Amino acid sequence: MPLRIAIFGQAPFGRDVLNGLADAGHEIAAAYVPPDRGRPDPMAEEAEKRGVARIRHRYFRRKGQAIAERVDEHRALGVDLNVLAYVTAILPPEIVDGPPRKSLCFHPSLLPEYRGGAAIPWQIILGAEETGVTVFQPDAGVDTGPIVVQKGGLTIAPSDNAASLYYDKLYPLGVEAMLEAVAAVADGSVELRPQDESRASFQGLVDDEVARVDWSKPAAELDRHLRGCDPSPGAHARWGERSLRLFDARALDETPDAEPGSVVRLDEGAAVLAARGGAVRVGRVRVEGGKKAPASEAGLAPGDRLT
Repeated sequence: MPLRIAIFGQAPFGRDVLNGLADAGHEIAAAYVPPDRGRPDPMAEEAEKRGVARIRHRYFRRKGQAIAERVDEHRALGVDLNVLAYVTAILPPEIVDGPPRKSLCFHPSLLPEYRGGAAIPWQIILGAEETGVTVFQPDAGVDTGPIVVQKGGLTIAPSDNAASLYYDKLYPLGVEAMLEAVAAVADGSVELRPQDESRASFQGLVDDEVARVDWSKPAAELDRHLRGCDPSPGAHARWGERSLRLFDARALDETPDAEPGSVVRLDEGAAVLAARGGAVRVGRVRVEGGKKAPASEAGLAPGDRLT
């Protein structure tokens, strides 16, 4: 049975979920998309093309309390279900639990592992080898609600960074899982499975404090750290008096006789850096105040040392 849905989301992921729901015959009552910051949002553009009402709020709560007019606005839509596809705003329970069939939310890990808003980078940083996606029914906790659909079997490659893991692997599987979960709600076959709290883990955001490079780490751990922080916020070290962010990293099977953080050589524009028990190759860097550029163009030279 087709459902009347409010979709909350943004970016290409939200656009593709919106398209899949509409193509499956569901009625999209409204698309909640954050206000544009710079370039137009793909989900907002698609909603406009399809004639779907766009509702654009940055916040739904103020000082921890629901904003009453936002709740009333949502209630007036009369939807059966909320679909949360790439949502960064914190929604109040009055909206999350408001529809008769409540809400479905996407998360880019195999819950209950890697709860939190930075699941993708942390899986790389902490050395996970396999991953997948989860669609769950949100409750009052952080990514703690019962599981509706879960799909695994994805390998995290030694070359993956946060962007490639998301766009090449988690994104397409996540769209598929979202549409499958909505279909199960629509046809009444949905089964809610409680999360196994004995396996639960939670990580905070990957901010600049987390992204600071620690050259005492073993090379393999350092490599994962650089890739997990790429592209945002970018792992950073000191280059003299300046901050330098490091991108396009990969581990090398060599152990230079140099202090960790030292530039051993340049390799087709990239910098090969000594690490504890190994080496990493960094393709691009960004000096504070500048743009990303090949390491050689930024001025890095053999003998320089990052701290």
